[in-house]
Amino acid sequence: MMKKIEIFEPAMCCSTGVCGPSVNPELIRVAAVIENLKKEGIHIIRHNLSSEPQAFVQNTIINTVLNDKGMEILPVTMVDGAIVKEGGYLTNAEFAEYLQVGIDIVQSKTDTVQNSTCNCGSDDCC
Repeated sequence: MMKKIEIFEPAMCCSTGVCGPSVNPELIRVAAVIENLKKEGIHIIRHNLSSEPQAFVQNTIINTVLNDKGMEILPVTMVDGAIVKEGGYLTNAEFAEYLQVGIDIVQSKTDTVQNSTCNCGSDDCC
């Protein structure tokens, strides 16, 4: 049975955060990993606080942890409804471990992600 991963992320200008004048390399890595996993038919849900605040309210576990610890703990990753990491994204090895797949499926084939647009609606994105 396939594991369900949900990532609850801080407010970003677009769904991936891979936009704007200075892009966090960690967001590029995570976007590449998720794209690789999608190509393998693995579904990962990303919730961005700015575009999907209801997801944070409706998930009682996330709602409670945010009320207790504050927004500083974002991003939070859940696997099958349980929090497995707070305050950072899963490493490639952690993605592979939690999804029970080989590290070669997780790692980027090209080590880069196209950053041409993020659908924010403007030329410079943010």
